[in-house]
Amino acid sequence: MTDPESILSIARQVVLDEAHALEKLAESLGDDFTKAVDLILRTKGRVIVSGIGKSGHIGHKIAATLASTGTPAYFVHPAEASHGDLGMVSDDDVVLAISNSGEAPELANLLAFTRRFGIPLIGLSSKSESSLMTQADVHLLIPALGEACGFGMVPSISTTLTLAMGDALAIALMKFRDFRPENFRVFHPGGKLGARLSRVSDLMHSGDAVPLISLQTPMSKALLEISRKGFGVVGVTDADGRLSGIVTDGDLRRHMSGLLDKTAAEVMTRNPTTIAPDALAEEAVAIMNARKITSLFVVDPATPGQTKGLLHIHDCLRVGLG
Repeated sequence: MTDPESILSIARQVVLDEAHALEKLAESLGDDFTKAVDLILRTKGRVIVSGIGKSGHIGHKIAATLASTGTPAYFVHPAEASHGDLGMVSDDDVVLAISNSGEAPELANLLAFTRRFGIPLIGLSSKSESSLMTQADVHLLIPALGEACGFGMVPSISTTLTLAMGDALAIALMKFRDFRPENFRVFHPGGKLGARLSRVSDLMHSGDAVPLISLQTPMSKALLEISRKGFGVVGVTDADGRLSGIVTDGDLRRHMSGLLDKTAAEVMTRNPTTIAPDALAEEAVAIMNARKITSLFVVDPATPGQTKGLLHIHDCLRVGLG
């Protein structure tokens, strides 16, 4: 039977070894890292990431992170590069080649190609004197600290360091490009992340779908508009089309006596809470939850009072917010 304490002790030691290695990596970063960032910022093309084995797996992730944070990048498998995919690499690109040992033979043709056509080469390795690093223009050197297995056979510390180096590179580039959440959503339209970065304008109802009436509209017609549009609320606008108030279920209950003899102006709640179309939908959800309401009229600050749409809590729930 396995000993739980022994298992946990092993697991904790792996994590501690990798955490220690990450501290060493942070301390080792210097001029070559800034050169790599500057080189990529100046390139007119893409970052071509390549590696074999575990380095290739990490390379896929680095390429994906770069591409999703504003640095055009893609992964080229070194074996496929030798069979035609070198044609995907142009002299406007920069190559990021990854090999912990720096001696992966599968990278040889890609490295030779960069040297032949003067394509900038960034090497990422733990061996400063390796074939990769001696050919590279810029050297991203990770500390050679062995592996967590204790006998240097299972890629663990080295892959963690390589991944962290890639993340550091991508985020440094992102910051210098002034890449913002609104840019991030362009590359992440799906899933929970895409929902969190949605703008109110992405989810709101607009045009004829928005329930609107004038100040002098009889409540009999206001009720029909509430029922027809199905949001449980109607906006009330003045003669210039500016939102003056809203009529909700609560307003109807408070004015039940003689309701049909009144106008919208007599029943409405004045100065309702609104939101701008470029606000994050997540902000709208927070407002609705805090005020215990189910919808917000969308008003553009650039045209004060002019109603652009309506956002209902159900619109947010459908995309995973709330």
